Amino acid sequence: MKSRNETRALAILSAGAMLWCGPALGQENDALSLFKEMSDYLTAQKTISANYDATLEIVTSDLEKIRLASSGSLAAERPNKVRMTRTGGFADVEMVFDGEHLSFYGKNLNIFTTENFKGTIDDLIDTLRFDYGLDIPAADLLSSAPDAFMTSDVIDAKSLGSGVIHGQYCSHLLFRTPEVDWEVWVSESGQPYPCRFTITSKMITMAPTYTIEFTDWKTGADVAANDFQLKTADGAKEIPADELRGAIDEVALIGGKGGSR
Repeated sequence: MKSRNETRALAILSAGAMLWCGPALGQENDALSLFKEMSDYLTAQKTISANYDATLEIVTSDLEKIRLASSGSLAAERPNKVRMTRTGGFADVEMVFDGEHLSFYGKNLNIFTTENFKGTIDDLIDTLRFDYGLDIPAADLLSSAPDAFMTSDVIDAKSLGSGVIHGQYCSHLLFRTPEVDWEVWVSESGQPYPCRFTITSKMITMAPTYTIEFTDWKTGADVAANDFQLKTADGAKEIPADELRGAIDEVALIGGKGGSR
């Protein structure tokens, strides 16, 4: 027999689902077309900057859900420069890539590492993901072809109408792949930039989810000047890259009990 709280929660969820499911779902072609419009807009910009708030949901071996909140900023200059910051409960981190050097700086610990690395933003995304096990927030949105990279293995796509993010109407798009489901909300006001991106893993127990919301998108001349050079505080200590990763990884710091990025 369900408890009173369980029955009440189910009733609220059912009512919410009935209200949400009222409008007919859009067609797959609509979702793909709207996402391509956003992709084409982003890739046409030589310089981009934005602020973000992110929530990473991990699941422990005891099936306890933990949500780690962080905020930060990102700036990119195509084809090969990126600066990203992230401030969370355990870490205050900055990553800088100037096309020839990749640097990480743990501000709260005043430690850093710099390695020679030459390539494009696409090369950086792959190297961080496969060699470091790290992701720039919503990294593929910064790639040279988000549409090609992100929809190549899509098995289902839907346009869910309009949603409201921070008071702004956005097209709500849902995409499914064999391993993950992801959603993106694309601004309907002015330029089609992403307002929210959510990815849910179907390959990990309890389907952990990563959500990032963007604000203050800027492009072109509106982007603040950036030399993409690492600047550290006095007394900063240089350490090997693998040691720094362990010091700034929030999942590892709470016990390394699984999760999703």
